[in-house]
Amino acid sequence: MDSSASAGDTKQRATRRTREDKDAPLKEDIRLLGRLLGDVLREQQGDATFELVERIRQKAVRFHREDDRAAAEALDAILNGLTPEQTMAVVRAFSYFSHLANIAEDRHHNRRRRVHALAGSRPQAGSLAHALATWSASQPGGNQALQAFFASALIVPVLTAHPTEVQRKSILDAERDIARLLASLDQPLTARERSHSLSLMRAKVTSLWQTRMLRGARLTVADEIENALSYYRTTFLSEIPALYGDVEELLKQSAPDIPASTLAPFLQMGSWIGGDRDGNPNVTAPTLQLAITRQATEIFNYYLDQVHALGAELSVSNLLAGASDALKTLAERSPDDSPHRADEPYRRALIGIYARLAATAHALLGYQAPRVAVGPAPVYADAREFASDLQTIVASLTSQHGAALIAPRLGPLVRAVEVFGFHLASIDLRQSSDVHEAVIAELLAKAGVEKDYAKLSEDEKLALLLRELAQPRPLFSPHIEYSQRVRGELAVFEAAREIRARFGGRAVRNYIISHTETVSDLIEVMLLQKETGLWHGQLGNTAHPAAMNLMVIPLFETIADLRNAADIMRALLELPGFSAIVAHQGGEQEVMLGYSDSNKDGGFLTSNWELYKAELALVNLFREKHIRLRLFHGRGGTVGRGGGPTYQAILAQPPGTVNGHIRLTEQGEVIASKFANPEIGRRNLETIVAATLEATLLPNRNQPARLATFEKVMQTLSDEAFAAYRALVYETPGFKDYFFAATPIAEIAELNIGSRPASRKFNDPNHRRIEDLRAIPWGFSWGQCRLLLTGWFGFGSAVQAYLDASKDDTERARRLSLLQQMYKRWPFFANLLSNMDMVLAKTDLAVASRYAELVPDAELRTTVFSRIVQEWESTAHALSLITGQAQRLADNPLLARSIKNRFPYLDPLNHLQVELLRRHRSGTSDERVRRGIHLTINGIAAGLRNTG
Repeated sequence: MDSSASAGDTKQRATRRTREDKDAPLKEDIRLLGRLLGDVLREQQGDATFELVERIRQKAVRFHREDDRAAAEALDAILNGLTPEQTMAVVRAFSYFSHLANIAEDRHHNRRRRVHALAGSRPQAGSLAHALATWSASQPGGNQALQAFFASALIVPVLTAHPTEVQRKSILDAERDIARLLASLDQPLTARERSHSLSLMRAKVTSLWQTRMLRGARLTVADEIENALSYYRTTFLSEIPALYGDVEELLKQSAPDIPASTLAPFLQMGSWIGGDRDGNPNVTAPTLQLAITRQATEIFNYYLDQVHALGAELSVSNLLAGASDALKTLAERSPDDSPHRADEPYRRALIGIYARLAATAHALLGYQAPRVAVGPAPVYADAREFASDLQTIVASLTSQHGAALIAPRLGPLVRAVEVFGFHLASIDLRQSSDVHEAVIAELLAKAGVEKDYAKLSEDEKLALLLRELAQPRPLFSPHIEYSQRVRGELAVFEAAREIRARFGGRAVRNYIISHTETVSDLIEVMLLQKETGLWHGQLGNTAHPAAMNLMVIPLFETIADLRNAADIMRALLELPGFSAIVAHQGGEQEVMLGYSDSNKDGGFLTSNWELYKAELALVNLFREKHIRLRLFHGRGGTVGRGGGPTYQAILAQPPGTVNGHIRLTEQGEVIASKFANPEIGRRNLETIVAATLEATLLPNRNQPARLATFEKVMQTLSDEAFAAYRALVYETPGFKDYFFAATPIAEIAELNIGSRPASRKFNDPNHRRIEDLRAIPWGFSWGQCRLLLTGWFGFGSAVQAYLDASKDDTERARRLSLLQQMYKRWPFFANLLSNMDMVLAKTDLAVASRYAELVPDAELRTTVFSRIVQEWESTAHALSLITGQAQRLADNPLLARSIKNRFPYLDPLNHLQVELLRRHRSGTSDERVRRGIHLTINGIAAGLRNTG
C-alpha cells in the first residue's frame, strides 16, 4: 500500500473521529428527545402505534442513508396501508421529531460556541471580536473611523408577519421550555436533579402531543402582534442591551480611546406588523393603533419591572456612601417620604422614577401599573427624560465608588431606554402604489381639480402633484362623501400623526411604497401626508422649506423596477426643493429592494445580479448627490427570497452599499429559528452588527482585481439564466396548471398561517396566474415538494451556454478557469454559489417525482418535470465544475450532517402528504385528510427550517 495514501486515510479517519466526538453530545440530545417522544407516543397512542412509527423510521433511515431499494418499497407499502387514524399519529410523530431535532441542533450550536470560548479559541467569523480584530489588524492605531461608525450607524432588523410561520405560539412556548431544560442537562447535576429535569421535559413533550398543532382559525393581525411581542420578552429586551455591553467591553480592550458614551443606539428594532397594508385588508388605522399600544404596554411593563427591581437592589445608605447633588435632588422630588428609607436616596429616587413611569403609562395608554405607585408624580414628556433620570443615578454611583452596581441591571436598562424608547419598535407603513393612485384620483376628482388623474401621462401627473403640494388648501373636505378606501387610507396617515405625537417620531417614521415604478408613485404619498398634517412647508420655498414626517421609501421589486431604480431616484432627488426634505431627514434617504418578487419574476441568478447592479447604480447616484443611502433589504427565509447566512450576505454586498446603515426584514418561521432561543438570538444580532461593521470599514478588503471582467461574465450568465427560467415558468404552456397540481399551494392557502391572503386573486381558479401569486407562498410551495426551484433553476443552463460558446477546448478551459476564479475571489459570486449548494443539498428529485404524479395531464407532467430534472442535473454538474467539490456541502460539514440526520424523517411526511393531497383532491369529505395535509406542511417546514 502507498504510504502517502495510508497517511492520508489515517488523517481523514482522525478528522472524522474528531467531528464525531464533537457531535457526540448532539447525537445524545437527539436520542434523548427521540426517546422521550417515543415514550409519550407509546403512552398516548399505545404500543401498536409506537411500533408502527418505529418501523417506518427504521425503513426511512435505511432507504435515505443506504439507498436501500427494498427498504423503499417496504416503506411505501406501510405508508400506503395506513388507516386515517394511523396516518394522523404518524404525521404528528415525525413532525414533532423535526421540531425536537431543531431544539437539539440549536443547543449544540450554543454548546460549541461555549467550548470555543472556554478554550480561548480565536474569534470566529461573524463575531464582534473577529470584526474588531480584523479592523485593528488593518488599521493599527487608527480608531477615528471606528468611533464614527458607532456614533452614526443604524442597523435595524425588521420583523414582518408574512404567512410562512406555521407554528402556533403555544407550540413555540413549549419548545422554549424544552430547550431551556435540555440546556440545563449540560450542567453538573445530581441524580435527583437530572431525574427532575427529565421528568419536566417529558411533561413538556406530553404537553406538545396533547396540544393542537394547527390553528383553529386564521391568524388575525392582533395575533401576529402578540406573537412578535413574545420574541421581545424572550430575546430582544435582554439580549440587545447585553450586546451593547459586549461592544463596550470589546472596545475597552481593542480601542480604549473610544468612550462608551459615544455609542449611539446603532442597533434598533423595526416592525411591519400592524402597518403593512399591501394586499392585506385586515390592516387598518385601528390595527396600527393596536400595534403601538401593545408595543408600548410591553416596554412599559419591562421598565416598571426593572425600576422596581433596582429599587430593591440599590439599598445604598448615605450613612455609608455618598450621593451626588443631582441624585439628592432626584430623591427629594420623590413622593416617597417613608422614614425607613430616609437615608437611602437611591431607593427614594427610584420610587419617584417608578411613580413617573406609572403616571406616563396611564397618560399614554390608560394603563394601570402592576404595582401601585406610592404617590402622584409628573408624567415624563418623553423617553429621553426617563433616560436622563437614570443617567443621574449612573453618574452618582460612578462618582461615589459605586460603579460596580451599574453593570448588573442599571446599565442595561439605560441602553434599553435608548434603543426602545416608549415605542419598543418603529412601525413601518406600507401600501401598494396603485392604492395611492386610486385615493389621489378620487380626491382630485371630488375636489374638482382633475376628473381622471389615472389617465394622465407621467409628466402631467408630476406637474399636477407638485402644484397641489404648493397649495395651502387641502383636497379633502369633511362635507363630501368618499369611498371607504379613501377614508381608510387617510385614517392610517392620521393615526400615524397621532402616534408620533404620543410616542415620539421614532414610533412611526417610514412609509414604503410597494410596486414603485414612477416618481409620481412617491409624490402621491407626499401629497397624502400634506392632506393629513404630516407635511410642512413648500417645495422650493426657501423661507418655508418642505419637510415631511414620514420618509417616503420606494420598494423596487421586479426585474424591470430594479433596472429603473437609479433613474427614478435621480428624478426624485432632482425635484426642485427636494434637497430641503433630505436635509430634514438628516441628509439621508432610504431605498428598499425586494428579493422575493424579483426572484419570481426572473429567477435566482438574475434576481441576485439585478439587485447587485441596482445597488451599485444607487451608490454612484447618491455619492454624486452627497446624500447618505440606506438600503433596506427585503430578505425572506428561502435562498430564493434572499435568505441564507446573514454574515456572508452582508459582506457580499457591493462596496459602498452598507456604509454603516442597513435595514433587513426577518420573516416567517425564520423569526422563530433565529430568535426563539435567547442565545441563538444574541448570536444572530451580533452577526448582523459584525458584518455591517466589516462591510462599512473594510469595503474593498475582499474585492477582486478583475472585478470588471467578472461582472461582464456575470451579465452573460444572468442573460442565459433569465431566458431559461422565463422559458419554463412563463412560456411553457400549462406550467401554471403543473404548479398548482404538483405542489400543495392550494392547501397552503387554506392554512391559518397568516392574516394575509396567499394571492390577490387566489380564490378564482379561472383567473389564477403565476403573476398574481405572492412570492412567499410561491417559494414555500416549492420547498414542500422538495424541489426548491427558486434557489437554483437556470444556473446550469447559463454555465453550459457560456462554456459551449467557446471556439475550442482551450477557450472552454479558459472560461471554466475564469468561473473558478470568480468563485474563489469574488464574495458576491461565492455567496451565490454557497447558497445554491445548500438548496441543491435539500432538493430531492425522488420525492419531487411523487408530487409530479399528482398532475393529471401525463404529457404535461412528463414535459415539465423532465425539464426540471435536466436543469437540476445541469446545475449540480456546473456547481461541481466551478467549486471542485463533487459532494454537496463539502465545505459545510455541520449542515451536511444535519441534513443527513433529519431528512430520513421528512421522507415519510412527504410521502403521506402526496397521498393525502390525492385523497383530498379526489373529493373525500374526511376532515382528517385535510388536517393531515396541514400537519405535514407544518412538519416539512420545520424539517427544512428556512422555507418561507
